[in-house]
Amino acid sequence: MTYETFDFSIDEHVARIVFNRPDKANAMILPFWQEMVDVFAEIEDRPEIRAVVISSTGRHFTGGLDLSAFGSIAAEMLQGDRGRVGEQMRRTVAEMQETFAVIDRCRVPVLAAVQGGCVGGGVDLISACDMRYSTKDAWFCIQEINIGMTADVGTLQRLPHLIPAGLVRELAYTGRRLPADEAFRAGLVNAVFDSQEAMLAAVLEIARTIAAKSPLAIHGTKEMLNYTRDHSVADALNYMQVWQAGMFLTQDLAEQMQANQQKRPAKFDDLLPAKKLVRRRR
Repeated sequence: MTYETFDFSIDEHVARIVFNRPDKANAMILPFWQEMVDVFAEIEDRPEIRAVVISSTGRHFTGGLDLSAFGSIAAEMLQGDRGRVGEQMRRTVAEMQETFAVIDRCRVPVLAAVQGGCVGGGVDLISACDMRYSTKDAWFCIQEINIGMTADVGTLQRLPHLIPAGLVRELAYTGRRLPADEAFRAGLVNAVFDSQEAMLAAVLEIARTIAAKSPLAIHGTKEMLNYTRDHSVADALNYMQVWQAGMFLTQDLAEQMQANQQKRPAKFDDLLPAKKLVRRRR
């Protein structure tokens, strides 16, 4: 499947999503919101994919939401019964939240490689990723407060799990830019690189390292980390018991042990594809 707002490819079990509108600062036009849902549905349908890297082109990672593309939607919100318009708005926000929720729910790790500005919706996006990396000229901005609105598609819900709460509030209340070095110190990004080329080389190598591990074990690890984030320790430990009861006895264990003894890379089968008894809505 081809996409309008980014390029999609797969190599060595690693999927790449590369934003391809550098002349428009990779702003998130209307098709982007559906295409991200579609591409992650494709990723879920392709068991050979074991890691995902999201990167960009041009000077900036993304300028965030393309406000001009949403002008007609905003105009509609000013007309009609206030109650019905409000209820419709709630569902609209839910649909847009899904664009980044699919990243959070993805069965494989998702890595973001950020250069230049990561603005508004860009922060929503990277907050849903497993790991984030940046160039030294990168910066992050919760832009919504600067245009008179509350960030509404994931930043305020996910960012507090990544960096100190006081810093989240400062960024959300002031709309100031968070430079790469400060983002690194706060733990938002794992590493900072001198150039985009160096960053992409390192991030792709990390993704390939992940892809070389047991895909069942990686899936279980992400599942547990996300569940622990959203539940109590007791609930998470209980879920771990249930998960291991179903997933522990796998041939991947024997293969990894043999590979370690023979000092060779382990070779793992892909996960089984979904039966597709129920179609995803695209």
